[in-house]
Amino acid sequence: MGLHGKLIAAVEFKAGGDVFHELVKNNPQYFSTITPKKVQGCDLHEGQFGHVGSIICWRYTHDAKEKRAKQVIQSIDEEKKLIEFKMLEGDLMELYKTFVITIHVETMGDIDLVTWTFDYEMLNEDVGHPISFLSYFIDLTKDIETHHLAKP
Repeated sequence: MGLHGKLIAAVEFKAGGDVFHELVKNNPQYFSTITPKKVQGCDLHEGQFGHVGSIICWRYTHDAKEKRAKQVIQSIDEEKKLIEFKMLEGDLMELYKTFVITIHVETMGDIDLVTWTFDYEMLNEDVGHPISFLSYFIDLTKDIETHHLAKP
């Protein structure tokens, strides 16, 4: 039972929560243009961007290593601006039995928050919690914010 974990980080996003939600949902292929040092590619393997059941393959750099991930869009809640991705294959699945990433955009007053939630189950006690991976997504969110704020 101690192998299950949950990590959550909420990051203020000054470039508009709708912008972030639309990017993640419908245009994740632009991540590699916005933050090429972190994301090298995002390919649609099956289905359509922005649709539940679609399968997306990522090429990214984390901890100075090139990595891959294959995930399915498990659910989308437009009202809550929430998207849930379940990992199917890739580097993370060598350490975790299950790994679900939920991205939720929330507006509180005049502040937009991007919340990243990881629900996971480690393969064994030797596997650490994915704290550096969560930090990676915080940095990624800030890169996207900087990119959008720099637009004329």
